[in-house]
Amino acid sequence: MSVPTKRAAVVVPGDVIGYEGQWRRVKTATAARGPMGGLAIVLTWEKGGTARFPSGDELLLGEQDADPTFRG
Repeated sequence: MSVPTKRAAVVVPGDVIGYEGQWRRVKTATAARGPMGGLAIVLTWEKGGTARFPSGDELLLGEQDADPTFRG
């Protein structure tokens, strides 16, 4: 199955991100200072939970209907 994706330059609420083998919808996106003083992006998922990414990480944006494992 081919899933249309693209790399994220900016992440905003409502975006669908591929994370841990599932598609998840972003509820909030904030910036924070990482443990070594660098910039980190903190995403909160609509269905609960958060993930923290160092700035510069590549994130996959997809469409929620493109994959049956969509978690939301």
